[in-house]
Amino acid sequence: MKKTVIILIAIGAAIILFIMFAIAASATTGDVAGAVEQTWTTAAVQVKAVVNNVVFPVCATILAIFFFVKLGTAYFDYRKHGQFEWAAPAILFGCLVFIITAPLYIWNILGI
Repeated sequence: MKKTVIILIAIGAAIILFIMFAIAASATTGDVAGAVEQTWTTAAVQVKAVVNNVVFPVCATILAIFFFVKLGTAYFDYRKHGQFEWAAPAILFGCLVFIITAPLYIWNILGI
């Protein structure tokens, strides 16, 4: 009996919280497309700033770490076998250059 009362109270609290935090998304003039476009134009500046200041630097850092680790392992393989494998470090370096220079041109390509 006690357990069912606790479960009912928890369900009731969840329903009340759902109703309190549910916000109806509606356009005042009935133009839903206009409301979505207006929301995107205001949010596009923030999205661009976050991607330029957070996403690209994090990806560049990860690629730089992978590049130097792979360069080190390729060097140790060279010392062991006498042949330096350039493919993986070259691909990682190309990706690193791409991700570092991406903020300069990616927004023109996307039209933002």
